[in-house]
Amino acid sequence: MTANLETKPMDTASLGLDTASLGLDAASLGSAMYDLITELYPICRSITGDGVRKSLKILQQHIPLEIHEVPSGTPVFDWTVPKEWNIRDAYIKDATGKKVVDFQESNLHVLNYSLPIHKKMPLSELKEHLFSMPDRPDWIPYRTSYYNENWGFCLTDNTLKSLPDGEYEAYIDSSFKDGSLTYGELFLPGQTTDEILLFCHDCHPSLCNDNLSGVSLVTFLAKHLSQQSRRYSYRFVFAPATIGAITWLSCNEHKVANIKHGLTVANVGDPGHLTYKKSRRGNADIDRVVPHILKHSAPNHEIIDFSPYGYDERQFCSPGFNLPIGSLTRSQFGTFPEYHTSADNLDFVQPSSLVNSFETYLSVIDVLEHNHTYLNTNPKCEPQLGKRGLYSVYGGKQTAPEDRMAMLWVLNLSDGEHTLFDIAEQANLSFAIIKNAAFRLANSGLLKVCPSVVPQ
Repeated sequence: MTANLETKPMDTASLGLDTASLGLDAASLGSAMYDLITELYPICRSITGDGVRKSLKILQQHIPLEIHEVPSGTPVFDWTVPKEWNIRDAYIKDATGKKVVDFQESNLHVLNYSLPIHKKMPLSELKEHLFSMPDRPDWIPYRTSYYNENWGFCLTDNTLKSLPDGEYEAYIDSSFKDGSLTYGELFLPGQTTDEILLFCHDCHPSLCNDNLSGVSLVTFLAKHLSQQSRRYSYRFVFAPATIGAITWLSCNEHKVANIKHGLTVANVGDPGHLTYKKSRRGNADIDRVVPHILKHSAPNHEIIDFSPYGYDERQFCSPGFNLPIGSLTRSQFGTFPEYHTSADNLDFVQPSSLVNSFETYLSVIDVLEHNHTYLNTNPKCEPQLGKRGLYSVYGGKQTAPEDRMAMLWVLNLSDGEHTLFDIAEQANLSFAIIKNAAFRLANSGLLKVCPSVVPQ
């Protein structure tokens, strides 16, 4: 892994993992991220429409998000920005006028992107437009029909089975119009124009882990990083899944050459273990850094290879772009029973999981920001560390502490050819320990930043 930025190394605390810059301790940070999820939870979002706009305006209360509107009908590669969909109300009434399904109780009750309808029909006809989960009879499924004109309702299987034969009134007050697709973006400039991209999808309605957890985490990451010194520039994008990423890439193709590392952010609030899905390249810097962090901080993590299915890393990693963008989640999509159901609710996400995910993302960023290449200024034999206050006053110990071994590794491999990350990998020590050793040695005059490293 080659350090690709010729810049002055930052202070070791410049991107610390504490949340002091947010005025929060870890517990308070978890509560704050959870509170944002709670505020966004009731809003009915889709790939277009006022629900997305309302959600992005809430995020603007935390970060200076720029909101973009891309008109319906705009060609975006092989796709077209669809008509804008909005919904105001929906229900099913039985023959007595009682609402047996009510959109006001859960916005998952309506097939997302449903056509408007107001019609009475027998149960046998209505059932052709009803969706339930027989294996989870108390849960409401989340279903969509973005690109096929249809209408429908989602309900618990218990409710479906309880419906007697008879006439029912189906009502969906929705609209399709030439409007726009909306996405939010925040750019934080750094010492270099090289960028780290963090992308999350914001189109799902009341689903907390997928993906209000990602929306909340990215918001608080942006808030934190906006108050730090930054070597890289950062781009945070909140857009609908698939069509949003495709639209962003189509509108910003001239910017993608600056993206050197990136992650798609989803499912970061559940109690499962952390999972990293590699980029299409498989050997990009991000594909080495994330597994390193997980190895030293999350014993039960999982690393999986790239596949062209999943979240929007598949758009960024399409062959025409092949960007170094992986996906860092907790439970992978589709692997937990609550996925795309009403059980992905406020009880499913946990503040402690949100904090753990936040700290993991910061650890990844910490490596990317501080992965410098150094030169040993005293390369002939080991320098005397004791007289510089860097070594224990007691010699002859059988086992050297990690920090002492880290200094020896850094001194030995700081030859202008090894980055700090290379050293951490070879020494089998965490990057944080190696980085701290390098700063101590640099402050003692034993290391200097290698000036010959140029962007690759």
